[in-house]
Amino acid sequence: MRGLEKITRSNFFIKLRNWEYWPFGILQFPLFFYFFWLALRSRSLTFFSASNPGIAMGGMFGESKYDVISKIPSAFVPRTKLILLPATSDTVLKTLNQYGFTFPVIFKPELGERGFMVKKITSAADVESYLKKIRINFLVQDFVDLPLEFGVFYQRYPSQPNGKVVSIVAKEMLSVTGDGTSTLQQLIMKKDRAKLQWKKLAEAYRDRLEEVIPAGQSIELVSIGNHAMGTRFLDGNHLINDRLSSSFDRISKQIDGFYFGRFDVRCASLNDLYEGRVKIMELNGCGAEPAHIYDPAFGLFKAVGVLFRHWKTIFEISRENHQAGVRYLSYREALAFYRAFKKAVQ
Repeated sequence: MRGLEKITRSNFFIKLRNWEYWPFGILQFPLFFYFFWLALRSRSLTFFSASNPGIAMGGMFGESKYDVISKIPSAFVPRTKLILLPATSDTVLKTLNQYGFTFPVIFKPELGERGFMVKKITSAADVESYLKKIRINFLVQDFVDLPLEFGVFYQRYPSQPNGKVVSIVAKEMLSVTGDGTSTLQQLIMKKDRAKLQWKKLAEAYRDRLEEVIPAGQSIELVSIGNHAMGTRFLDGNHLINDRLSSSFDRISKQIDGFYFGRFDVRCASLNDLYEGRVKIMELNGCGAEPAHIYDPAFGLFKAVGVLFRHWKTIFEISRENHQAGVRYLSYREALAFYRAFKKAVQ
């Protein structure tokens, strides 16, 4: 029985049982054909670049996170500064001090996706370690210590006066709860979602792995709300109402050239979310997904259906912007942009 359990709880079988972990291409494969149909109708392979005229490539890939967040009114974003490489730990620490940052802070690459090199930095030693690994300019951002985190997907057709929220995902940070007898390592290995993050967690908690966690005590293992880092995504579409749409419509209209994308936000309460009293850690354009589909209870075929509607909306918004004079980037321009992006993040 122990041998069978070892097999069924291997990382391979954990991922096999849960499609949310399947390779990106499997979920996206049916959409490739639909994409080419939309491209044919647009007479452009890069029609999506017109979805958000104020964001490079419409936000499909390679946009500067700093440029995007700089477009958002300062009341809605945590303090954010861009660090240019090359830089030493001394110069970074001086910059943090100059602008009033205090630990912990968040470091994230100016270009990147799916949580690549997003780190919570708690000390000067963390700064030095990060600089040894990062190869591109990066952002330093205040750590937003608010209890609720959501991904709120918004869309507005250029021909319409108002937009709406079409998807909301609630983010449950990766954590374990003590039972009074198990060590932290044992608790991690008992939980599938944590077990998949073992290599990272073993390094981050190397000094506490043998610690027995008291019964009822919860430890948040990862403070970054990213699926690739173990965060559980929960379908929050039941939270969508006119009040929520109105608040994000008001915010979105203050962002030049933005019509379609996902706000990653933190807030103190649901009422604050509805009122738009949020801190926006990141805004992703047309390359973002309606992340509620990654709820473990969400069906695969239902998720594919959502993504078909998602791409239909990208096409329709892009077409309206194009008819209003926004040009589609040429294939050559997009290819050069993509190559520069991949070179930067390798």
